[in-house]
Amino acid sequence: TRSFTDPSVSMDLLRAVLQPSINEEIRGVFNKYMKFFQTAAINVRDNVGEEVDPEQLIQETCRSCLEQAKLLFSDGKKVVPRLPHEQAGTKRARQMDEELSRRGSPVPKKRKGRPPGQSLANDRGVSGVAAWKLKVSEPVRRDGPKWDPSRLTETTTFVLGSRANKALGMGGTRGRLYIKHPHLFKYAADPQDKHWLAEQQHMRATGGKMAYLLIEEDIRDLAASEDYRDSVDLRLEELKPFIPPAWMTEKMQRHMETLRRGGDAPPPEDPPE
Repeated sequence: TRSFTDPSVSMDLLRAVLQPSINEEIRGVFNKYMKFFQTAAINVRDNVGEEVDPEQLIQETCRSCLEQAKLLFSDGKKVVPRLPHEQAGTKRARQMDEELSRRGSPVPKKRKGRPPGQSLANDRGVSGVAAWKLKVSEPVRRDGPKWDPSRLTETTTFVLGSRANKALGMGGTRGRLYIKHPHLFKYAADPQDKHWLAEQQHMRATGGKMAYLLIEEDIRDLAASEDYRDSVDLRLEELKPFIPPAWMTEKMQRHMETLRRGGDAPPPEDPPE
């Protein structure tokens, strides 16, 4: 048992009182830079493929930022280890400085100026980004009637994620729908599912391309919300809903139940050709 006269206990009590306010201010800092994280994560997905989860990339980046911020309060003994690519970048920069010094060339100095996030604070465009900003440290809620597996029946209609993006006016940015609405249920089709989808001409028979299925009702509910109902880019005719076979619906029920209980099913992988 530790006494309340213990300095560390007293300071921790103060920290506990201030922690909610600190968390809120930290979230505000991240929101300043969230536009850059979101754009970069979506670009990665466009370049690498739909198997990349932009939301996960953003969360990992935010966590990495917090880890590196600990260096600001390092006592010189406990140092946060750098990531491998950061170590390589630091080594290359040091080698370049040494090479420039040997040649007698002046080492370029870093320009000082406002961080990019500060200029965004007064940008009216940020209000649009704020509507789909990542809630740091807030887990995605997977409860309520929309996450009840019994809602998936033999008559439930589904749509492809790519078509849902187009229908809601986000066709030019793959994956944006999943970042903006992480609460949506989405199911990653496995090779067997994609074979059926290709046979029924719902999608092209492509090799390793990811295909997500979403519930048509969820997308139409979004379309009727304030965020979309007055949008000139709304194209609900792009949805092209379909009813999957019973065996596929059963797999989606199991997937929904796994996610609802806090599990995270790994993305399916196509067998090598």
